[in-house]
Amino acid sequence: MSVRLPWLTGEADFPDPNRALTEPNGLLCAGGDLNPARLLRAYARGIFPWYNAGDPILWWSPDPRGVLWHEDLHISRSMLRLLKQRHFRVSTDRDFRSVIQGCAAPRPYADSTWIQPAMQEAYHRLHELGHAHSIEVWDSQEQLAGGLYGVCMGRMFYGESMFSRQDNASKYALLVLSRWLAAHACPLIDTQFPNPHLLSLGATTWPRAQALVAITDLSQQKVNLPWGNWIEFNDLI
Repeated sequence: MSVRLPWLTGEADFPDPNRALTEPNGLLCAGGDLNPARLLRAYARGIFPWYNAGDPILWWSPDPRGVLWHEDLHISRSMLRLLKQRHFRVSTDRDFRSVIQGCAAPRPYADSTWIQPAMQEAYHRLHELGHAHSIEVWDSQEQLAGGLYGVCMGRMFYGESMFSRQDNASKYALLVLSRWLAAHACPLIDTQFPNPHLLSLGATTWPRAQALVAITDLSQQKVNLPWGNWIEFNDLI
């Protein structure tokens, strides 16, 4: 790596996210570990880990930031019809490990994944502590068709990754999660780096400083979400 980065050691805290590099966009610091306390401190400040095998742990806070307000989510007529037909069933936290493994599986457009075994185990620990959550999409044969996972703090959901084994399953997971969070007074999903796929679904970009205000404020507002249940569609349509 040709840039000089702050290096996290011991219990060292994160630098100010607004001091992140512009190239590569949002790279803030390196090192440290993936223990739950550090991960939660990072998310509360709008920072997240993302690194490839063989690299040190890298921490990011991009500018601009991808965010999704639930009222902006684009729902196509075909997707709304699919929701009403109840072709899939959706649950939360029923099979977190399978969801994160699905997200880590090879993709046709990528040779490797950033969701390495160490990352999987770190988020599974967060899940066991009640901070990381999964959305599972099941088909009529009770097979896992797709899903997504992320971290929830207060009224803030930080999306990490999603996957599909059947057409539209990941979009279906995002749609149901978005409506479910909105119904429980959680207005915003952090999508981290903007990308064309999420932007086409209604995500937008905010300057980092603006996004961090919303993220830190919402993450401190406590709410009791009923994770671990099936999501009932009658409340979402």
